[in-house]
Amino acid sequence: MAGLLQAFNASLIRRPLVTQCATSAVLFGAGDVLAQQVFEKKGADHDFMRTARLSFYGGAIFGPVLTKWLQFLERLKFSSPTKGVVYRVYLDQGVFTPMVVGMFFGSLTLLEGKTLRDAKERIREAYTPTLVRNWGVFIPTQIVNFAVVPPHLRFVTVGVVSLFWNAYLSSVNAQKQLEAPDVEADAGTDEKKLAPA
Repeated sequence: MAGLLQAFNASLIRRPLVTQCATSAVLFGAGDVLAQQVFEKKGADHDFMRTARLSFYGGAIFGPVLTKWLQFLERLKFSSPTKGVVYRVYLDQGVFTPMVVGMFFGSLTLLEGKTLRDAKERIREAYTPTLVRNWGVFIPTQIVNFAVVPPHLRFVTVGVVSLFWNAYLSSVNAQKQLEAPDVEADAGTDEKKLAPA
């Protein structure tokens, strides 16, 4: 086990983008499996396409964006370590996170084969409560992360906390996906009511 951790650590230093994207894909997929099996109790009715979408999002979209973002934050120089932590957490949670929450719901909606209109609706419904809950989890996480974790391991720290956060996000996204047909059905009923006889 120690050899595996050493190899992973070495890979994080030598090939951070590839390693972090692969890690993100695994953690997003694992978060979805956790959501479906533990929280939603799907058992044999597991939605493998949903897990694949989450893994794809984690590895191909979120992983590269987070890797580059953390590298950018690390390059910023501050007059004291305390100011560095405060400003990095502020930038991470005040600038980056609001964009990423919208990106998550929008991307997943489009990956489900839905329209831009559907993506906007899902973002409108899920954005604010998700962002507020995110701050409750990730502001303390990022304070610790930027204060004591070595830069090359910060992605891993976010990833470990994200395992459970991703399970939450997957459940919220799935719930919004289930609600969407009801909204469309209601809209169709309303259109029928408005249609001349």
